[in-house]
Amino acid sequence: MVELFILLLFVCLILALLSGFPVALAIGGSAFLVATIASYFGVYDMVMMGAIPGRIYSVMTNETLVAIPLFVFMGAVLERSRIAENLLTTMSHLFGSLPGGLGVAVIVVGALLAASTGVVGATVVAMGLISLPVMRRAGYSQELSSGLICASGSTAQIIPPSTVLILLGVMLQDANTQAMLSQGIFSGASFSITDLFAAALIPGVLLVVLYLVTMGIWALFKPTSCPPIRMNVEERRTLLKRVALTMLPPLVLIVLVLGSILAGIATATESAALGGVGACILAVLGRQFSWRVLREAAQSALNISVMIFTILIGATIMSLVFRQMGGEDVILNVMEAIPGGLFGATLLVLFVMFILGFMLDTFEIIFIIVPVFVPPLIILGVDPLWFGVVAAIVLQTSYLTPPFGYAIFYLQGAVSGLDLKAVYRGVVPFVGLQLLCVVLIWVWPNLALWLPAFL
Repeated sequence: MVELFILLLFVCLILALLSGFPVALAIGGSAFLVATIASYFGVYDMVMMGAIPGRIYSVMTNETLVAIPLFVFMGAVLERSRIAENLLTTMSHLFGSLPGGLGVAVIVVGALLAASTGVVGATVVAMGLISLPVMRRAGYSQELSSGLICASGSTAQIIPPSTVLILLGVMLQDANTQAMLSQGIFSGASFSITDLFAAALIPGVLLVVLYLVTMGIWALFKPTSCPPIRMNVEERRTLLKRVALTMLPPLVLIVLVLGSILAGIATATESAALGGVGACILAVLGRQFSWRVLREAAQSALNISVMIFTILIGATIMSLVFRQMGGEDVILNVMEAIPGGLFGATLLVLFVMFILGFMLDTFEIIFIIVPVFVPPLIILGVDPLWFGVVAAIVLQTSYLTPPFGYAIFYLQGAVSGLDLKAVYRGVVPFVGLQLLCVVLIWVWPNLALWLPAFL
């Protein structure tokens, strides 16, 4: 009987999401509806719903989650004060005299902007508005330019400090605790958001390196699709000075924010506050700060944060109903029966996340999948830190995969006149690179686990 209602819960959830109903209400409403029906058959006790206010209160008072609006605010200030635009212009002149040099600049600036904004949509839109006109004027093919922008923007998913990693870390912490309690372990090993940031750093850099190598190969075999930029004598003479003045401030800010987290000097929330203040200072020094910039950045942080927290509350209700109906035992039994043991079960969960990425936003997938499937995986032996990094890259891949990749439509919405088929062809090689990165981390887990252990 329990299995039937667990299946009913997922069916109702899928139908509610596909109906276009607001996601937070779809998740929480589906759980409440199934719980009400199950109570009539004695499978669920509605008294358990009394735990919901306490769960919501714990979500709203979670200090780690305060880092989300602060990091979004930091990225919004850097974006709207034209710091990112100046950075791209300078980098394009630094590398642009070589074939593919502008592509290298886009990848590097995209990674830096990703580390600043922590939000894929914001990074892709910003990079599209800033770099695509420059690449068009330089004679870059639409396939290459759009693929580079989508791929470099999607690194906001994996390069810390990332809002996705913060949410994934919070949900993994809860899943790890639940898995230990299910096994009667009350004082087992735990991990922090700092550990997940450290685990994601090397894979994030590895992914950027793979992009750069691919850009180099592309320039070698197809130089006409990525020609060099010509500079006059005056531009060459002032280049180094502009590089220092433009690159140094944002690099220092990123190093301070990420370094303070990894060094254990500050928590993710404290570092996010530092980043927000630092971004404002950089905007003031660059004479690009205004009340309009401040208002728009604060509005962006508010909109994204409200969306995330509302979905999280809905997911909390669903998780509560799912666990109290005995759903974890059902999922664990299913995973134990999957051919291939732990390997097969992990592969199945990652595949489900990848497929859901065609239809749902990353945050929604995290809130649905992690509470349901990850505790049984941890019981079977999966390292939650390793899984967090691999899951983040898989979700990043779903941002690029045609025909529903979110990054593709972010770019298309921001820039007019794009040939959708050309964009599809441009992102396919980068989807392959991201899957290659997943394989490398699977074969060599220490790519993700060495740095947290070292720190």
